[in-house]
Amino acid sequence: MTSQSQKRTKFGSKFGVVAAAAGSAVGLGNIWKFPYEAGQNGGAAFLLVYICCVFLLGIPVMVSEFAIGRRAHANVSGAFRKLTGNNRWIGVGVLGALTAFLILSFYFVVAGWSLEYVAQAVSNNFVGKTPTDLSVAFTDFTSDTYRPLFWTAIFVLLTALVLLAGVEKGIERYSKLLMPFLAVILILLSIRSVTMPNGIEGLTFLFKPDFSKITPQVILSALGQAFFSLSLGMGCMITYGSYMRKSNNLVQTAVQVTIIDTLVAILAGVAIFPAVFSLGINPAQGPELVFVTLPGVFTHMPGGYIFAILFFMLLAIAAITSTISLQEVIVAYISEEFHLSRKKVIAVSSLLLMVGGVLASLSLGPHSNLVINGKPLFELLDFVTSKLFLPFGGFLIALFVGWFYKAEYMRDEISNGGKLNTSFFPVYRFLIRYFVPLAILLIFCNELGLLPF
Repeated sequence: MTSQSQKRTKFGSKFGVVAAAAGSAVGLGNIWKFPYEAGQNGGAAFLLVYICCVFLLGIPVMVSEFAIGRRAHANVSGAFRKLTGNNRWIGVGVLGALTAFLILSFYFVVAGWSLEYVAQAVSNNFVGKTPTDLSVAFTDFTSDTYRPLFWTAIFVLLTALVLLAGVEKGIERYSKLLMPFLAVILILLSIRSVTMPNGIEGLTFLFKPDFSKITPQVILSALGQAFFSLSLGMGCMITYGSYMRKSNNLVQTAVQVTIIDTLVAILAGVAIFPAVFSLGINPAQGPELVFVTLPGVFTHMPGGYIFAILFFMLLAIAAITSTISLQEVIVAYISEEFHLSRKKVIAVSSLLLMVGGVLASLSLGPHSNLVINGKPLFELLDFVTSKLFLPFGGFLIALFVGWFYKAEYMRDEISNGGKLNTSFFPVYRFLIRYFVPLAILLIFCNELGLLPF
């Protein structure tokens, strides 16, 4: 009988690997969440700390997750069983699959918003609207009963269709096709944004750091955002690592993905903050910044109608490359661990995720009484996953690789069996054993309110 290891497919090319992994990392966290996090935490001061965190924290954890997945050639839970020969660490994988499910329950809702704004852009509904009008329109839409659910359902269906096509013909093909378009549109939008009146003030806010604003809270917020943005601690990179070929350079791939992810976040900031200052909008406005600010930008630029359609289409693309990777974690885990048909798992998981999306969306409007511990369900899912489960999952992965898994096995995997130079390995080993666990522990304690600042 053919083993699961032999059945598992692989990515077809090195570019496909980078595009898929970058697609997982690049998403709403870069274009939707990063700008308002930066706006609320001092702009350039936040960006400076964020970049440091991405490279000191993100790359070691990403390399570790890639290595775990490729060496085991198994799903997020089965990988730990194969590497240890027992079930002591499979809970880390189960946590990753659960985290992916909970994230998707609200992420699909936000992704659906991008499709609503594609429709709004096509209808030319942004013209003549003031920033206040756009803000009210956003609030009215997200608190509505049916419209957000319609777009959420569409997004769940689109994600399922890509997953049904498989790893190479679905995930890899669409990632290779769509990610370059996102970069091109972001660059064009950034160029237009910086030429708006008073746009230079936005660039100053983003790139000229006021070091007095670097507080412990800003540092911890940057650490948390870096972790969320790179899709670490939720099993995505372990799952994608299991589809990588033995010839792929894991460290090079991790560095490339990290650079792409960071550049997209910075470009999103360049596209938004000059416009924010030009239109007199508060940069610390919050999660609605993208959906309020950018429509205003489009109404002030030549060809804004086309740019608006393209941007929100590509925002949806960035979202779907992430939803694909998150649901793939769930699908690979359940289908392999419980020996179920991949198609059936995709269908059932999509239905369950839609139920979660319905509850999350309704908690923002007609059923705002869906409150747990003082937070609407939507906000609670965001908090529990990005602030608690992700750091905890990453902490356990760092402990496993740094303290429980033999260093020579990890060096062998990273070096592709001794074929690649690993002179950097002592630095990697130090970061994954000491810096990463300590940094994540600080994030975790901060979110629980255990730190005195």
